[in-house]
Amino acid sequence: MRCPFSRVLGGVIALTALIASGTVSAQAIPEAATGRVKREPVVAKRHMVVAAHPLAAEAGFAVLERGGSAIDAAIATLIVLNVVEPQSSGIGGGGFLLHYSARDKKLRVFDGRETAPKEATANLFLDNEGKPLRFFSAVVGGRAVGAPGLVPMLEMAHRALQGKHAWQSLFAPAIELADNGFSVSPRLNALITRDSFLRADPGARALFFTDTGQPLPVGARLQNRALAATLRAVAAEGAQALRAGPIARDIVSTVRNHPTNPGRLSTADLEGYRPLERAPLCAPYRVWRICGMPPPSAGGVTVLQILKLLEDRNIAALQPESLMAAHLFSEAGRLGYADRNAYLADPAFVTVPVDPLLSPAYLVQRSALIDPRRSMGRAQAGQLANLERKRVDTEEVPSTTHLSVVDGEGNAVALSASIENAFGARLMARGFLLNNQLTDFSFVPEEAGARVANRVEGGKRPRSSMAPTMVFDREGRLVLMLGSPGGAWIINFVARALVATLDWGLDLQAAFDLPHYGSRNNATELEQGTSAVRLREGLEQLGHTVQIIDMPSGLHGIQRHAEGWLGAADPRREGVPRGR
Repeated sequence: MRCPFSRVLGGVIALTALIASGTVSAQAIPEAATGRVKREPVVAKRHMVVAAHPLAAEAGFAVLERGGSAIDAAIATLIVLNVVEPQSSGIGGGGFLLHYSARDKKLRVFDGRETAPKEATANLFLDNEGKPLRFFSAVVGGRAVGAPGLVPMLEMAHRALQGKHAWQSLFAPAIELADNGFSVSPRLNALITRDSFLRADPGARALFFTDTGQPLPVGARLQNRALAATLRAVAAEGAQALRAGPIARDIVSTVRNHPTNPGRLSTADLEGYRPLERAPLCAPYRVWRICGMPPPSAGGVTVLQILKLLEDRNIAALQPESLMAAHLFSEAGRLGYADRNAYLADPAFVTVPVDPLLSPAYLVQRSALIDPRRSMGRAQAGQLANLERKRVDTEEVPSTTHLSVVDGEGNAVALSASIENAFGARLMARGFLLNNQLTDFSFVPEEAGARVANRVEGGKRPRSSMAPTMVFDREGRLVLMLGSPGGAWIINFVARALVATLDWGLDLQAAFDLPHYGSRNNATELEQGTSAVRLREGLEQLGHTVQIIDMPSGLHGIQRHAEGWLGAADPRREGVPRGR
């Protein structure tokens, strides 16, 4: 019997065929490494989905067209992303979800962040001499794999929000794409080609490389029937399919039996994993109310800190690509990231001073450190009473995905998901990649005799920079929502897009098109190949140490528009809006 989505799936599969045949050119599927593709915003009167791959956006749009809710469309979209953008997210990882109900103007947030195995200890990422491992020595293999939380979170949200479509039906587009295959995009081909670890895993080698060991070329058909079988099990059994039984046993076996870098994940960790519904983190900014994820995400707190530090600087009077705009934004970033590194972690394990970090008195004190004539260099974390947390950076690399959805009733979802590094731990189980999210913990458990807030502990959720964000007006109406991949850069990507829309009056597409600049409390970084590079000399004269780097953001968002909703996708990646 054909699934009830067979008609709309025809459109998804037809688009796949067009891409494979060349009717849709490679330039329609842009690749960050080959430059930007000019985007035009899409305006829809009824409903909208914006996602990181055209096939995923099409799947979510099909759900909306059939009367599905925002949470229904978000699930269908994200599961297709697991198929077509496997390097960034999937059922082997986790995520954070914001849901807005238009009827009662209520915001709910769901935490599907991975947890460390119960056997994990503070020395997980230290070598035999007590020194921190090199990043990829920790990433590749089973050591950094945490208990996946994405499917449990999606299941919890679908039930809590009373999705209109049956859970099982939402997996149909992804299953059909995994079975029938899709065309390898320039971006996926480039990522496979650049990765030096992927082919060591037998499952990944069989999936992403040809019989002669070459990366699958652009336009090649990638079929993942093992993933299709796994998704059928998850569709039928829900999260329980990953908590117990043969799939769970294979996950644990893959992690614990890695030949050179085994991990500590157990079936008890999978069975014991629980997603959480948390209270939204919201704060005023000028005439708006901005809401995001609370800890263990650092995204919500740090985005709000950066904006609040700029609130009295009249940044609205500056041009987006001006020297002073770049200087002030970078200085605010230094202060925000300094506090992020010092204080933010899983609130179940440490006291996280969210209210003190966002208190007006504290922010006024911190904002006074921003000198318009000179960079402060490296910022120190602020001093908070009864809390001493030493600064320890973690290396959070640019991967992840983000999608935004609004349905015909005005309900909305902003959802960020990740397996951490591109291709995660380079381990496949049953057709999907496993995460390496434990490397988001600090590798060093103590500094100068003080416990590090984000140290490894069994059952703990590692800190994240994912920052799905929603903005509301004075009447509580949703104004816009957005998020991005980008590792630790996510915070700056989202904060700058909010400044661009709320202060400079740009629409979301124009905001996403701007060249990036900012600081994560190291050098001031400018996006290579863009007009931001022209700011280098002026910033150096203000005392900045400047680096020119690639900044492959993947901002995807939706904004209220006079005619309904405006959808925008980052020109640096292959995502698109789809709406009616």
